[in-house]
Amino acid sequence: MQAVEISAFGAPDVLRLGERPVPVAGAGEVLIRVSASGVNRPDVLQRTGNYPVPPGASDIPGLEVAGVIESGDAVAMAAAGLKTGDRVCALVAGGGYAQWCVAPAAQCLPVPDGLDDIAAASLPETFFTVWSNVFDRGRLQAGETLLVQGGTSGIGVTAIQMAKALGARVIATAGSDDKCAACLKLGADHAINYKTQDFVTAVAELTGKKGVDVILDMVAGSYAAREIECLAEDGRLVIIAVQGGTKAEFNAGLVLRRRLTITGSTLRPRPVSFKAAIAAALRANVWPLLVDGRIKPVIHQVFPAAQAAAAHTLMESNQHVGKLVLSWA
Repeated sequence: MQAVEISAFGAPDVLRLGERPVPVAGAGEVLIRVSASGVNRPDVLQRTGNYPVPPGASDIPGLEVAGVIESGDAVAMAAAGLKTGDRVCALVAGGGYAQWCVAPAAQCLPVPDGLDDIAAASLPETFFTVWSNVFDRGRLQAGETLLVQGGTSGIGVTAIQMAKALGARVIATAGSDDKCAACLKLGADHAINYKTQDFVTAVAELTGKKGVDVILDMVAGSYAAREIECLAEDGRLVIIAVQGGTKAEFNAGLVLRRRLTITGSTLRPRPVSFKAAIAAALRANVWPLLVDGRIKPVIHQVFPAAQAAAAHTLMESNQHVGKLVLSWA
């Protein structure tokens, strides 16, 4: 089969189309003939040598795919409500940039009615991440307010739509007026251009100085101290990436007085059982919203798989709104 390989750690042009054996599904797994592969920020980090592959995972990049189940563990498929020939999208720990990919059956979800494989391939990584962090760890409830840092990223467009569909108020930040407009079009109640406005001041004004209940943060670093100032009493700061650095200083007194929670997570190394629980929650709570059109995949651009380097270049430019997808058609 063809697969996109990382020939050496470095710039996007280290991504090369190569030949690999078709993988074999093991216990609890299925083999998917891949139509499309989602592109995510962790793929860029892996390409630059900053995101080690978990033990046992493929060194081929790619954390989400969509396609057709060709074979697999019949018992595991039945437990997941799937069978050979089903169109599915799947979260994987690696190996997604390839024409065939092995995935745990429990991490596969049916392609929602009305969506093609390109749209479906854009779902798993961001939807699993947002559900796990905003709703499980962040405990966002209907009627509460969520601040999404980076509202036009793949994670951001998912978080805005999911939170709104489930009854929350959403404030998003973005780096241009055009991107702020995109956040509003996706359903955000307010959008803050962080290059021209201080988001701490803006949040205080928008919430009547109460603050927000949950913050989804992909920056960390110096942002953490400012985000703590934005939180309401019993607020929760959830960190899922450290694009602004790993070290932060903040006012611990605010954490005490407002009874704040600071948490975070990484999804890729978690066990299949953990991800299976997220898949079940998504199927029950979010997949019907996709079928009804209340949540819609946001695809910025589709690239032929051979142009994976161009997709990574675009991702690193931060000029996209929503997801980038590779097609194996």
